[in-house]
Amino acid sequence: MARSLWRRFWHFIWEEDSAASWIVNVILAFIIIKFIVYPGLGWMLSTTHPIVAVVSGSMEHDGSFDQWWQNGCGLSSQESLYSAYGINKTQFKDYPQDNGFNKGDIMILKGGKDPEIGDVIVYSISEQPDPIIHRVVSQSGSPGHNVYKTKGDHNCGVNPFEEHVDQSQVLGRAVIRVPWLGWVKLAFMQLVWWVMSLFG
Repeated sequence: MARSLWRRFWHFIWEEDSAASWIVNVILAFIIIKFIVYPGLGWMLSTTHPIVAVVSGSMEHDGSFDQWWQNGCGLSSQESLYSAYGINKTQFKDYPQDNGFNKGDIMILKGGKDPEIGDVIVYSISEQPDPIIHRVVSQSGSPGHNVYKTKGDHNCGVNPFEEHVDQSQVLGRAVIRVPWLGWVKLAFMQLVWWVMSLFG
């Protein structure tokens, strides 16, 4: 009896071509990703947020690296902004994600290590629901109890919430970029917002 039920279920999931089968497949995929794959990745990468979608353009570079470095902020330049933190062009070119990244990219995070100047970190703030993904430009404190200052590569300054980022706020360091895949999440969020606005 149990074997027969299992065979029917297996056929329904993998072989049947119906709307009900498709809906159940989507629900199962969501459950597996949300409650098995995502936590498993988090355990392997030592972070509660192993994968994040980039939801803003604050880390984008306009044009080539040299164009962005020389002309990034109107009358000023990214070079002058970073030099205020003791960071020169040669140092910056050695940093992870030295060419920035774009809205809609997916970033894979790794925890378990104190971030260093130049690392791109993801951290939470109470003022907004989405985590921030910016570059560390200075740090103070001691290992395990660091305080960071961050800056978005595209931004022409540092926001107030970036002045004092406690290590307890840090969710992880960005180690791998997957271009464009985050647009799936962003499109879904936009669709949900649009549907809610229709009934709100």
